[in-house]
Amino acid sequence: MARPVVGIIGNSYLLNDQYPTHAGGTMNSDAVANVSGCLPLLIPADPRYVSVAELLEVCDGFLLTGGRPNVHPEEYGECETAAHGDFDRARDAITLPLVRACVERGQPFLGICRGFQEVNVAMGGTLYPEIRDLPGRMNHRMPPDGTLEEKFALRHIVSVTEGGVFHRVFGAREVMTNTLHGQGIKTAGARIEIDGLAPDGTPEAIYVRDAPGFTLSVQWHPEWDAASDPVSRPLFAAFGDAVRDWAARGTGPVLQKTG
Repeated sequence: MARPVVGIIGNSYLLNDQYPTHAGGTMNSDAVANVSGCLPLLIPADPRYVSVAELLEVCDGFLLTGGRPNVHPEEYGECETAAHGDFDRARDAITLPLVRACVERGQPFLGICRGFQEVNVAMGGTLYPEIRDLPGRMNHRMPPDGTLEEKFALRHIVSVTEGGVFHRVFGAREVMTNTLHGQGIKTAGARIEIDGLAPDGTPEAIYVRDAPGFTLSVQWHPEWDAASDPVSRPLFAAFGDAVRDWAARGTGPVLQKTG
């Protein structure tokens, strides 16, 4: 029996500083294939090559990955500054309408880091350009040095809502996560339910309220060590269940229907 297809949003890179590519971390594919139990399909997130309508037909669900470029502030009504960093307007042009279409259709997606921010912006929210510059906030950025294991190491607690959707997925009210982001939610978009917070109050887990499908998104990187991490594994397993449900029946999972 064919596995359902998860479209993994790719990022644009220059290989060796001169060869343009679309790429995706192998840990994303590994999590989708071996934990969610779905077929990973890397998407060149650029409207010159793909359309949202085509992606909705080809894929059963979507993984909105992390990435170094940020959502352009014009997408949430603000002006570009140096603090906003690099951008990928082509990815913005695909992912933001894709999120809105999936919410409307009930088609499942899982947002990670930049993908988490895309979900908030797609629903009308705004972002801080640099969390660590805010009073009382910690530095959520990736450590600049060290091995991958050190960069993706667990660094802080995320507290989720008692009895909420993430509590049901994790089976715990507090979980340990890594943290590798500079930006974060400033104002929550319409229907965005903030369901998990870092100790400094930074939103870390969200979903779209009253959406008919799976819309869970996290600010950390659960794709790292997803097969054995006690937080990542149930998250990707729940996402895989939602994608299979969509592929079989074209409807979202029961899990998302209550907040």
